[in-house]
Amino acid sequence: MPADPKLLAWLRKQLSTYELDLVAVFRKQGTSPTWPLHAGDPNELEAKLDAGGHFVALPKEPAALANILEVSLVDFLLDVVGQTRGAKAVRGTERGYPDLELTGSAFGGGFHAVDVKVARRNKARTQTQSRITLYTGNTFFRYPSLHWSGTFRPFESYASHVDVLGIYTLDENSLGRISDLELIVQEPWHIASHQRSSTTREYIGAVRSLDALRNGGDEFTDEEDFYKFWRAYKFRIGASVQQELDKALAAQRKSP
Repeated sequence: MPADPKLLAWLRKQLSTYELDLVAVFRKQGTSPTWPLHAGDPNELEAKLDAGGHFVALPKEPAALANILEVSLVDFLLDVVGQTRGAKAVRGTERGYPDLELTGSAFGGGFHAVDVKVARRNKARTQTQSRITLYTGNTFFRYPSLHWSGTFRPFESYASHVDVLGIYTLDENSLGRISDLELIVQEPWHIASHQRSSTTREYIGAVRSLDALRNGGDEFTDEEDFYKFWRAYKFRIGASVQQELDKALAAQRKSP
């Protein structure tokens, strides 16, 4: 089911006010000469902590840095939802789906899956350095009526699925590592490619062009075309996935 335009507009509006404030990792032991340390505002505090040797740079390894930014974005959205009448949100598990579940009259009822993806720009700043993963193709996406572990509910129980993309440029000279952060809100099918995002894992990949991520790609004509292609794709079903699949099928048979 296509996402409600009002939900997409709401997410874009809220995220337009997000301010990146990931400065560094705090180190307890530093060289500050005197305590207590006094500061008149956050900028002065940051400068004094930096001068006192209390900062360590954030990791520049893509997965680690992405995880930190994803947590920050989910925290931000949870705060915003808490101030929105008729809106509720629940944070997902670190390796589950989705990162955030929205519900309530503010979103037209039903449940809405919001997943946060973070990617680094390539050197030319025209593409993501690597292909963003949209879904794991051989589990909850492939079997949308089953309830998989790490998820709140079956895939098809969601009224909509939406991705929040955080695209950044790596700044190796900055403690925070992230510069020129751009936030994009899209439905997964609209930015999907016909390519996997990994040669070793069963992941569905997005397009890499930044323009296509911003404006929507043209690899699929509509959501139905996307589902038809990827649910027919011959993903590998490993032993652990097969075990989980058997459990989910058994639970489905037992449910009234």
